[in-house]
Amino acid sequence: MVRNIVVLGGSSHPDLVNTVCHLLGIPNGRITLSKFAVGETRVEIQDSVRGKDVFVIQSGCGKVNDHLVELLITISACKTASAKRVTAVLPHFPYSRQSDIPYNKTGAPLSKAPTINGGKNDFTFESRPGTPGPMDSPGLGVSHGGLERELSRIALERGADSSGNGVNGVERGKSHPPTPLRRTNTADSSNVSSSANANEWVPPKGTGYKQWVAQAGTLVADLLTCAGADHIITMDLHDPQYQGFFDIPVDNLYGRPLLQRYIKYNIPDYQNAVIVSPDAGGAKRATAIADALGMEFALIHKERRPTRITDRQNATMMLVGDIAGKVAILVDDMADTSNTITRAAKLLKGKGGATRVYALVTHGVFSGDAIDRINASALDKVITTNSVPQDQHKRLCDKLVVLDVGEVFAEAIRRVHHGESISVLFRND
Repeated sequence: MVRNIVVLGGSSHPDLVNTVCHLLGIPNGRITLSKFAVGETRVEIQDSVRGKDVFVIQSGCGKVNDHLVELLITISACKTASAKRVTAVLPHFPYSRQSDIPYNKTGAPLSKAPTINGGKNDFTFESRPGTPGPMDSPGLGVSHGGLERELSRIALERGADSSGNGVNGVERGKSHPPTPLRRTNTADSSNVSSSANANEWVPPKGTGYKQWVAQAGTLVADLLTCAGADHIITMDLHDPQYQGFFDIPVDNLYGRPLLQRYIKYNIPDYQNAVIVSPDAGGAKRATAIADALGMEFALIHKERRPTRITDRQNATMMLVGDIAGKVAILVDDMADTSNTITRAAKLLKGKGGATRVYALVTHGVFSGDAIDRINASALDKVITTNSVPQDQHKRLCDKLVVLDVGEVFAEAIRRVHHGESISVLFRND
């Protein structure tokens, strides 16, 4: 039994809270969670937390925004009630997929500056394209091919002397200011059409630039810190850089040992199976499991080329590796709509020639029609953890296997409370 500790549970995952409290040998902290008629969240802590080490468990699933506000109010209530330390335990961290960087993962391509007056070619090696201001014309560091051609064409149509005009249609030798470029409200990154307004600046295609990207990552981190959280415990952050957004300690637990244990004891002849990463971003996670178990590794290259930021265009998938006649094991950190793993399973069994396909994911969110998609897919089994509630999903899908993370979080809470090392939990895995 752990003393001088209080574990409070939010409304997102009560089963996990019960499991953690049972393993720690303590009763559940008494808390009342309700809503006013207007929809505002009401939190009332019924146990004394003065001088106690408080852990608030709330997973980012279901009604994510309501659960986040509920967590923030609970943390603030504990600090107001003179808790010694408040630790937010988020098995699935909300908003962890929203990067703060307004560029695609591919970044900006190396671009060549436009040639002027027949001069020699100049090259720039900027990793990101320069962003023109509201009243600035595109600089020479970035080539806006379609836009420049359109501006030149319009200048010619206005009757400007072609021998005396520059790139932006300004006559040489005169101090006419360039036509200001107004940033458009659209996210279209395609070239300017012949009927487009020349005064509207459109991001060049292929630069990876995104307009009006909110910095949700830093915001959520600041909200938790300002609410009074002294420590964060989570599992398998989608983006590891998220830990750097906090000014307080963050313990990112690994679901990899649970997945490795399942492979080792539940997949026959697992040494001859192949670990497959469904995209390049998860290659490091998949290779860690493959190296630990002495298995082969394959990769699915996924290329997305949407014309708009809001497009949900399917990516082109290409298998890199040999899985013919073998068991393929897809490894990823999260399955939301399950579009990636179901399309990967079709590729692995179709063109790849795999005999069976397993999918192992840490966070099985399964939103929308994800369960129906899995039932109709080529996947033989989907293994996930209960970092989010899985009872309803399990009733609807016979392919689903759920691993319990309650023991991992209970031991992590015990170690944090006593000031012991967390890395010891994963040292031998």
